[in-house]
Amino acid sequence: MMRTRPLKVALLGCGVVGSEVARIMTTHADDLAARIGAPVELAGVAVRRPDKVRAGIPAELITTDATALVKRGDIDVVVEVIGGVEPARTLITTAFEHGASVVSANKALLAQDGASLYASAEEHGQDLYYEAAVAGAIPLIRPLRESLAGDKINRVMGIVNGTTNFILDKMDTSGAGYSEALDEATALGYAEADPTADVEGFDAAAKAAILAGIAFHTRVRLDDVYREGMTEVTAGDFASARQMGCTIKLLAICERAADGESVTARVHPAMIPLSHPLASVREAYNAVFVEAEAAGQLMFYGPGAGGAPTASAVLGDLVAVCRNKLDGATGPGESAYTQLPVSPMGDVVTRYHISLDVADKPGVLAQVATVFAEHGVSIDTVRQQGKDGEASLVVVTHRAPDAALSGTVEALRKLDTVRGVASIMRVEGE
Repeated sequence: MMRTRPLKVALLGCGVVGSEVARIMTTHADDLAARIGAPVELAGVAVRRPDKVRAGIPAELITTDATALVKRGDIDVVVEVIGGVEPARTLITTAFEHGASVVSANKALLAQDGASLYASAEEHGQDLYYEAAVAGAIPLIRPLRESLAGDKINRVMGIVNGTTNFILDKMDTSGAGYSEALDEATALGYAEADPTADVEGFDAAAKAAILAGIAFHTRVRLDDVYREGMTEVTAGDFASARQMGCTIKLLAICERAADGESVTARVHPAMIPLSHPLASVREAYNAVFVEAEAAGQLMFYGPGAGGAPTASAVLGDLVAVCRNKLDGATGPGESAYTQLPVSPMGDVVTRYHISLDVADKPGVLAQVATVFAEHGVSIDTVRQQGKDGEASLVVVTHRAPDAALSGTVEALRKLDTVRGVASIMRVEGE
């Protein structure tokens, strides 16, 4: 039997995502009510610019006083899509204090201070859901928190930023340079006017922190995530990748150590074999590859950004939270019982592709090989091309710790026969 009194929802933010949330709540009101077991009512919308025309939203619902909205006391659920750390953090904790559960898409805040938000939600008996914070419309958080709750996850590796995937895909398929591909992404609306958060890996790093925390039941903050952007990736790197049967993706990688005693989280460009499922992810799509002990290998794929896809994830959380409200229950809270340490990047073991500019003369290869051996880095393959006294030397290693590779590169730079290190790229997914 459906309850007649509606559940009241406050919306914080009415930009690209917020306006889609409001639209779907209005146009799908009957379906949402049937799925929840009670009507849902948009009770207020907090915005910064009240004079902007917002189709379909009654003017009397618009307010600039977000604090007063979440303090009303009759609000059941607050949907936060304003982003950033403050005032979002204060508004969310205030909502909990006044009896409202929260649905958020705020990856930056969750990555930086998720633990305190979880604690506040638990203290006040409220829900904190955030499916939209990591991969847009792709159902990922709930499968990790619930469907795989009985399994042991060892690795999560994915493409979690559509802008960078679009740029790298264009560089790969059209031969475009980085700047040219970025210009196209900007013209199509995939890249912001200031793309720094995307191309330097900040966005993906926040998502990696969230994924690692859920997957490994431990607290992983944004500062724990190694981050490397993709602005230095060149057409030459893609040519080298193709020679290895690979392509290049900006990957978020969260791993449990082989001994199970620590975890790592990192974001960086990497070569990945064309045979790997992530290699075929094109344009601005996202995909996350999960390796679990019992379930094996799983991949979640779909649009990772945009108003409608992200709003879909928000509405999915809204339905779940509203159902919990009706049942007088809450969903999963923070699971950080393992308290595993996060190891530094130097402990990460992987393969490397290193391109060196060297003098074209006898003995160079032997010198380079000696440096690798002295630092405990085993060479898999070497390719050398030379002309007019200059040469390029491409070395692909076996798996080695990042710290050992860093020491190797530092020593290589000191060789008189090495003119420069053209590029260094990790090789993943093998």
